[in-house]
Amino acid sequence: MLYYITLTQVCGLKCRYCMNEPNPRIMPIHFQVDLNILKKFLMMDPHRIICFYGGDPLYKIPLMEAIMDSIPAEHYIIQTNGIMLHRVKPSYIRRIDTLLVSIDGRPEVTDYYRGDGVYDKVLRNVGIAIENGFQGDLVARMAVSGASDIYREVTHLLNLEQPKFNHIHWQLDALWDYPPAQRYKDFKSWVYNIYNPGIYRLIRLWVKEMEDGRVLGIAPFKGIMWSMLTGENRYTLRCSSGLFSFAIGTDGRIMACPIAPEYKFNIIGDIFRSTPSELVGKVRIDEPCTSCKYYEYCGGRCLFANKTMLWGREGFELVCDTVKFLIDSLKEVKGRIMELIKEGIIKLPDIKYPPYLNSVEIIP
Repeated sequence: MLYYITLTQVCGLKCRYCMNEPNPRIMPIHFQVDLNILKKFLMMDPHRIICFYGGDPLYKIPLMEAIMDSIPAEHYIIQTNGIMLHRVKPSYIRRIDTLLVSIDGRPEVTDYYRGDGVYDKVLRNVGIAIENGFQGDLVARMAVSGASDIYREVTHLLNLEQPKFNHIHWQLDALWDYPPAQRYKDFKSWVYNIYNPGIYRLIRLWVKEMEDGRVLGIAPFKGIMWSMLTGENRYTLRCSSGLFSFAIGTDGRIMACPIAPEYKFNIIGDIFRSTPSELVGKVRIDEPCTSCKYYEYCGGRCLFANKTMLWGREGFELVCDTVKFLIDSLKEVKGRIMELIKEGIIKLPDIKYPPYLNSVEIIP
């Protein structure tokens, strides 16, 4: 199973869509649990995958190193904003299997959301990580909000050569705060006039590149298309929150999802008394997702959004429309992709993603 370990609430940036403000009333700012207790809990799972999480976990590099030194795992993952990435020693960065770096697309868009100079600093630090021996799956993890043009942001990142991202993933800045759509002039108009048309263009580009034998690493497309091609039914959250993916807070509490430590529905145990096996399936997605005809491919999109409905039913369904459009648009090209596989131009395994639970949620 996948375990997010929140090393600190501190992040070092104040992005427009987050404005990170560490809050000790929710949980301690920094990880406070004895590592022997953490190890005892995690070692109960023979197939543990560890994702270092924050805030930004690289503000606690010595703690990350101590965990890696004392707790073996099938895979190690880092989610980071990249600001401190250059400080990870070569002997540790080489052991990371998936490195997810926050970058939102073009320089002007990334810097608008994250702060002046962040784009250049992140790419420079990713380059250092590669020079230091990182050879795993390099994922550009985008937040997509009102200033984003999804086609232009994704293609910009795909076209970078130094560093070269293996995969691009994004999450919509939606349904996690109130009042709704604070960072959009008109969210509905943005969805139907900018975002959805951009998704359609991206899918066409994806197929065109396949016709030349290249499968671009666009994570949402690959994950959904794999299900369509193989008949894999995903009647569970693709991120696996509350099923096979859990978050360990700075105080040892266990959450289904790492983003919501303050919500009671999300607290499902602690590492002092719980066992990994008893956590499985403790929190599940509810209606309206479970009766939706897109559920087999979507899996519910987001546990937090489903449980809280912070934008109301209308706002929730508007975001659902983006997922439905994505799935329908991929269905349109499924036949062509099957032809390309049959002709040997691409191979079915090239579509599969992720190869293991690596914290990429697939559904934006």
